Amino acid sequence: MTDRAKVDPMDTVFRSLFVAYPDALVLVDTQGRIVLANPAAVELLGYTAGELGGLSVEELVPDAIRPRHAAYRTAYAQQPRSRPMGTQMDLVARRKDGSEVMVEIALSPLQDHGLPYVVAAIRSVSAYPRVRQALQRTRYAECLASFGRLAVAARDPKKLLDRVPLMAAEALQVESAKILLLEPSGVELRIAAGVGLLPDEALGQRLPVERNSPAGSVVASGEPVLVGDYTSEKRFVIPRRYVEAGLVCELQVPLADRGRIIGTVAVRSRTPRPFGDDEVRFLESLSSMLATVLQRASSEEALDHAQRLETVGQLTGGVAHDFNNLLTVISGNLQVLEDTPAYANDPFIQQLVDAATRATRRGAELTSKLLAFSRRQVLEPIPIDTPALLRSLTDMLRRTLDQRIMITLDAEEVLCMADPVQLESALLNVAINARDALPQGGTLAFECHAAAALPPDLGADSGADGEEAYVAISIADTGVGMPDSVKERAFEPFFTTKASGRGTGLGLSTVYGFARQSGGTINLQSTPGVGTTVTIYLPRVTDEETKDLSDAGAPQRVPHGLRVMLVEDDAEVSAVISRLLDAMGCEVTLCRQGEQALEELATNVNVDLLLTDILLGAGMRGTALAAAVHAQRPALPILLMSGYSSGLLDQPQQWPLLRKPCTRAELERAMARVLGGP
Repeated sequence: MTDRAKVDPMDTVFRSLFVAYPDALVLVDTQGRIVLANPAAVELLGYTAGELGGLSVEELVPDAIRPRHAAYRTAYAQQPRSRPMGTQMDLVARRKDGSEVMVEIALSPLQDHGLPYVVAAIRSVSAYPRVRQALQRTRYAECLASFGRLAVAARDPKKLLDRVPLMAAEALQVESAKILLLEPSGVELRIAAGVGLLPDEALGQRLPVERNSPAGSVVASGEPVLVGDYTSEKRFVIPRRYVEAGLVCELQVPLADRGRIIGTVAVRSRTPRPFGDDEVRFLESLSSMLATVLQRASSEEALDHAQRLETVGQLTGGVAHDFNNLLTVISGNLQVLEDTPAYANDPFIQQLVDAATRATRRGAELTSKLLAFSRRQVLEPIPIDTPALLRSLTDMLRRTLDQRIMITLDAEEVLCMADPVQLESALLNVAINARDALPQGGTLAFECHAAAALPPDLGADSGADGEEAYVAISIADTGVGMPDSVKERAFEPFFTTKASGRGTGLGLSTVYGFARQSGGTINLQSTPGVGTTVTIYLPRVTDEETKDLSDAGAPQRVPHGLRVMLVEDDAEVSAVISRLLDAMGCEVTLCRQGEQALEELATNVNVDLLLTDILLGAGMRGTALAAAVHAQRPALPILLMSGYSSGLLDQPQQWPLLRKPCTRAELERAMARVLGGP
């Protein structure tokens, strides 16, 4: 082997070091041309080794500073020296695809070694932990700012919900992200949005809330959960399919609305990565912003629903008033027919009149239910045979509910004081909720008994002299029960656990309002997987009141020749009421408006009773007329009548109310009570 063929070992070492060096190295000649580049430079700058060879270093400089860079390079060539660059200022290298990367550069001239080259060592500062952390924080901040802009501009929360997993995955550089929303039942989570879901995961899919899962832990504790390695995790049960899909770790944070957990936000990665405080704070911030958007949408929907309901209620009330006036005319004329000889002597006419009377009664019940729905019904509490009402209700439910639901009744013989129509409606509301909690059947148990006091957590009222002051009516089911999060909100208006479009969220809230308005209250006890018991407490009728009830049941008559001023703006209604009064032997003075009645009363002292409708057309209302008459003649008995009156809802009234339509017997009893009867 000749000397020329020999290879200098040190040359091999230097070349090996050049290739293996971790920083990017480029050898540049005096003209600014790259002579040689190592693999690290190829990777950092995005060129191939062949493309870098012969490339001007100006190609690696951003366009904005390229004109100045040539002057810097010329000045350096005149006085070459070792020089670090980028420690006191930001340097940026331009990659082949036009992207830029922050770098530090160290220049080492080789002229002192007789070589016309300069070695430039280039290091990406993004590899530094602090710089990488700063860049990550910047990326997180930009993501949150972007979501904030979308939240302000967007009106559809569903679109924002769909964007969150994608934004979280991009910001955290993970493969999978999803949002789980807690179902109203509190026992299931629903996949509401996601990216990178597994094949057996689908939007809308429901998953059980299990305490031994990351999601279940987040829901239960309200704290973030980090799983660093699925294969070594001991706290939670990790599905095998996660590992089989290549997933390695997970971060999950709560989605909370005003302190109440409504779901979770989860990210999963196929790369081992320690999720630190910055990642947890970012995901929590994104979750908090999303919860705010969902809460805003929910509030807007509830407000819109309330406004629609109020409009429907106003319309219902107006329709009910007009309908009850029509029923009054029909019912009154039928009662007049019952007094004619033709009715008494013709069974066929009796059948026709009786059928029409029954239809009128059903129509009155219908309007009563419409008014109850719109919460414009004026309560008329009376002593109620509670067991009888419950027997009627349970018989009806046995015929209408799922036959797999067994209905039982255990009723003590007690009377409660309440509006019977509203009490039945309240109990029906509770029973329907119980039915929905028994999709596979079960037991629905009704019970009523006397109670000396309210439960301690509801009040400490007790009966006088040891008497039992309340009647407790309970409905218990063996259904799915309620978690605490649902139980705490059960009486909130518009809160419902039913699917969208199936519930108004007003059922239990109106039951609560009815119980409180009736002088009682309501209690709810529920355990998930065991069942729910709703107990309504109503005032009990005492023995003395029971005796008064028996006395009140006897026929009551008004004095013959009673002078009644009737104020009614509807001509047909006033004609019917006048006929009923005539049949009682009353002398009737008819007025169309309240103002006319006041003028008449100012000169006519021969009036024994004022009977006035509440809604009197465009003039003053009957309540205002009653107040004015009472101020002038406080001893004059006053009886109000109406098919509907929002005026009575504004403040308590001191005058009795007679609902329309009414029978002659009901009218006479009401007048007798006003005149001083029981």
